[in-house]
Amino acid sequence: MFNFKNKSYKRFDFILFFTTLILCIYGFIVLYSATLSLGPSNYLNSQGIATALGFIAIVFFVFIDYQVLGNLYIPIYIFSNLLLLAVLFFGVGLEQWGSNSWLDIAGVVFQPSEFVKIGLMISLAKYIDIHKERVNEPFTLLKILAFAFLPVFLILLQPDAGTAMVFMFFIAAMLFVAGVQWRYIGYALLLGVLSLPLLWFRLDVYQKDRILNFLDPSRDTANTGYQAKQGLIAIGSGKIFGRGLFQGPQTQFNYIPEDQTDFIFAVIVEELGFIGGVALIFLYYILLKRFIEIARESTDLFGSLMVIGMTAVLIFHIFENIGMTIGVMPITGIPLPFMSHGGTFQLVNLICVGIALSVSFHRENLRF
Repeated sequence: MFNFKNKSYKRFDFILFFTTLILCIYGFIVLYSATLSLGPSNYLNSQGIATALGFIAIVFFVFIDYQVLGNLYIPIYIFSNLLLLAVLFFGVGLEQWGSNSWLDIAGVVFQPSEFVKIGLMISLAKYIDIHKERVNEPFTLLKILAFAFLPVFLILLQPDAGTAMVFMFFIAAMLFVAGVQWRYIGYALLLGVLSLPLLWFRLDVYQKDRILNFLDPSRDTANTGYQAKQGLIAIGSGKIFGRGLFQGPQTQFNYIPEDQTDFIFAVIVEELGFIGGVALIFLYYILLKRFIEIARESTDLFGSLMVIGMTAVLIFHIFENIGMTIGVMPITGIPLPFMSHGGTFQLVNLICVGIALSVSFHRENLRF
């Protein structure tokens, strides 16, 4: 499990580690500003605990050979699906967040689907690795798709369409990197387009409103489009250098609903301006570049696919969150990595960094 023989610490990816650390510090500062007007709260406490646990997890995964995760892919997959089944029977959050996607165990509330992201990325990467020579055979591909989409189906039953979209995106990315032929990708895209009318009629009213408001931003700015409108006002008022940290009127007077989670990018740009937003995007660029390089340099398909899955999740969250805040994507409630409040989300993102560092650090073990 732990292999330090002939280990060189020069292989530790300090750039990825310190970029993550800077993002977490940046996130704490912005989260403090976003919640300052709310008075004493548990936002920073829960985020701090999750971050501390996340960095402990990073240390753990750096020193453990990631191949151990591959050897445990079946128990990890079973446990992940059991967690999602538990949500269906004991989940909470419908009245507050719109779906029963959380579990409350002894007062600790967490979102299992966030942990299942990691579980599925590990187990799917190993499952594809086992079948890599036959990945384009129809029967084998159907087995892989069934393996991958069982958790997605359970998440849709919660219902949590936003998280299901994240899952489908990273599954598609992993299959693409695994070498699935373009004709299968074409079939999937065609099926997706043909299913759009059916999906539309299965959407809740608030989900339809989000799409209609995206197509026509002036449609209902006093009600269902209020959040998007206030976010755009905050972003526009930030200009180049921002109104100053802790000085944004839209943020400090609570005009932006959920500015500590979904719309935290509006807080960043209002108070730190275009410069603050670009600085964050540049940090994300460094982070994603390191993830992609680790995946490319991995000496086995299993490690590469795991890191590609994690990269895809981060890309989806970053693009969708910033996109919906500036009005180029529909609002989906997707949080911004290392910025938005959410203990489970923060911990899972840091675990992903830890696993990526493990793939980078232990890749020499597989060379002959």
